[in-house]
Amino acid sequence: MRKITRITTQVKHKNRFNIFLSTANKGEEYGFSVDEAILIEYRLRKGLELDDAMIKTLVQKDTLHKSYTQAINFLSYRMRTKKEIIDYLSKKEVEEEHIEQIIKKLTNEKLIDDQQFANMFVRSRVNTSTKGPNLIKKELIDKGVSALLADAALKHYPLEKQYEKIKKLINKKILSGRSNDSFRKQTQQLQTNLMQKGFSQEVIKEAFIGIQEEKDEESEWDALVYQGEKLLRKHQTKQEGFVLKRKVTEGLYRKGFSFELINRFLDEQLKE
Repeated sequence: MRKITRITTQVKHKNRFNIFLSTANKGEEYGFSVDEAILIEYRLRKGLELDDAMIKTLVQKDTLHKSYTQAINFLSYRMRTKKEIIDYLSKKEVEEEHIEQIIKKLTNEKLIDDQQFANMFVRSRVNTSTKGPNLIKKELIDKGVSALLADAALKHYPLEKQYEKIKKLINKKILSGRSNDSFRKQTQQLQTNLMQKGFSQEVIKEAFIGIQEEKDEESEWDALVYQGEKLLRKHQTKQEGFVLKRKVTEGLYRKGFSFELINRFLDEQLKE
């Protein structure tokens, strides 16, 4: 058995205490340090006798408390998933047994809740990004949220909100401003981009219904003239007549322009 001979407050950490223990020659030596919470829980005081098993317990308890405090600090910046906490503590080389205890305690204290995290994450993405539900679900799964909880959270991203975001992108990318690409190519590019952003084909298709009627014919003609003149400059040095017409027609059609506009352009540019 060893007695506590002194308890001193650490200079840089006022909530931590150094415990000094008696030695065999009736002197003293530094034994270990504990957090204030451990000091109070075990009623540590001068003169208290401790055996080796109790000293080991106190050291382990303090180590666990320090790791728990690290987790609390990690949580203080924003909500975290269970997986994020586990990964963080693992990087800090916290014992697996201690990680399990910390996760259990944080869960009981409702400081980690993957469903609540997923709900808040979805609402935040809806308000601050142009991402679709499939991409948001992938982000949640990457953070350790189960697919089941992620699906439940996506109720906060209703269809009407998805349509609203797609319509805004259509207006910004296609209907507003001018482009040197055909309306069809712009539409295909945006649809591909929306798929990459995580919107489903069904929602995209529904949002694009009627969009053809909003096409600006003047802008389409200007874009065709721009692309057509580029193709003429490219092929006129080597081709002429029917072959030149065919090359330009194929090039413009691949770029998404209608045969009606292509023929109009060729009639104006290649008058025989």
